[in-house]
Amino acid sequence: MKPDSQTPDMSKQEKLFAQFPPISTEEWMEKIKADLKGADFDNKLIWKTNEGFAVKPFYRSEDTEGLTFISTLPGEFPYIRGTKKHGNNWLIRQNIDVEDYTLANKKALDILMKGVDSLGFVISDPESVNDKNIEALMKGIHYESVEINFLSNGKAKEILESFIKAVKKNGSDITKIKGAIEADPLGRLMINGTLCIPVESGLDYLASLTREAAYLPFLKTIRVNASNFTNAGADIVKELAFGLSMGNEYMTQLTERGISTDLAASKICFTFGIGSNYFFEIAKLRAARLLWALIVSGWNPEKDESTVMDIHCITSRWNKTIFDPYVNLLRTQTEAMSAALGGTDSLTVDPFDMVFRQPDEFSERIARNQQLILKDEAYFDKTADPAGGSWYIEKLTHLIAENSWKLFVEIENRGGFLASLKDGFILKSINESASIRKADIEGKKEILLGTNQYPDLRETISSDLDFSRIFPDKPEESDNIVEPIRLFRGSEEADKLRISSPEIFKSKFGSTKKSEL
Repeated sequence: MKPDSQTPDMSKQEKLFAQFPPISTEEWMEKIKADLKGADFDNKLIWKTNEGFAVKPFYRSEDTEGLTFISTLPGEFPYIRGTKKHGNNWLIRQNIDVEDYTLANKKALDILMKGVDSLGFVISDPESVNDKNIEALMKGIHYESVEINFLSNGKAKEILESFIKAVKKNGSDITKIKGAIEADPLGRLMINGTLCIPVESGLDYLASLTREAAYLPFLKTIRVNASNFTNAGADIVKELAFGLSMGNEYMTQLTERGISTDLAASKICFTFGIGSNYFFEIAKLRAARLLWALIVSGWNPEKDESTVMDIHCITSRWNKTIFDPYVNLLRTQTEAMSAALGGTDSLTVDPFDMVFRQPDEFSERIARNQQLILKDEAYFDKTADPAGGSWYIEKLTHLIAENSWKLFVEIENRGGFLASLKDGFILKSINESASIRKADIEGKKEILLGTNQYPDLRETISSDLDFSRIFPDKPEESDNIVEPIRLFRGSEEADKLRISSPEIFKSKFGSTKKSEL
């Protein structure tokens, strides 16, 4: 058939922007230097990060030449581009504080109808765990359709046993259950300074728990909670390096107790805190998968899937404020975007008021909807590794991975994570980062809008503030095996000053630009 005269001849069409000649890096640099009018390019435009490396204001394709693994596809080892070959779906998690098991079940059934597909049951009293209570907690939940996670400071084996009984009584296929019984003795040691049992006994217990769950392919038993490093003030490189080192320590301890490499690796999952450094957080998750895949490969697993990193993300509490609290919504939204674009497997967005009171139904609904907007309206779940191919992101991934690997190797040369925790190296490194970040907040180099920049001085303290959340007590120091790291918020000192000495706060951080509006 003769083509219609209006049909364009595809053979004669030019490529988009073909009429614009390519511009070399040298030409860009000449233009930039001219605009700087004699100012030094490095001093003016090169960003010296707290992580210890320099970032240029722009990157070109030649900056990514020779970068390892950049040509791999999504779903391919070492998973720098994500573990999913098609799409970018993640699970929306919401945690539920479990005191009354029946009420917690009622809440779980409610939020499952509102977009949540991953439940986190935070059991406050481990002694309350028994078959009857766990069955009440699980009543009416379709086990195979939702990820189920248990977080408790003890009784992990009892939770596992009661959970298995509840699943079998329901008639579900136990081998299809997804989730975790989150045990993390090293994390508890780091936060509390001690364990209720000797460390070696705690690791023996962890090995026993892992053996009991060996036949459950989608149920994790070990949670490396690297978000604790973020919330103690560590920078991105240290969070990643310390998290990887803790994961490798668990690999060491479990294999020494007769657990196979593949089983040990398959039972470990990671939680990372996501801060407001938007592009760095995206690159961090890509670097994390890369480095963990290489670390596990060094253990010579039999299965390729053993090198896959399971990542849960949670919005950071470090940068959340009690004054002008709705700004926290903006912070958590960009953090959720970073986690999604970085390829997280599941995500918790903390409610905006989490740091100063018990979240209510409104703030929890908003937190859920923040993720639903990213999926249903912004389509963040439709494209695998949407950041891939960006010269800036690829270079950041390389820089974060390179610097994290150097620190990881240093820790291993010191004897591993546990040895470095006991000799104070981990705490010293975190405190160094925290001191820098606190100084940056005080000097307004790191901005917390509404706190150290443009605070609304007319704002009063809410009557429902929970000061135990705002200024948590330090752990008791008696009988500590290690000096614990302290979790805190960057705005704590400013908050204390604003509450106790508002006039001094005003002279230090106050600005009439906003308060007079």
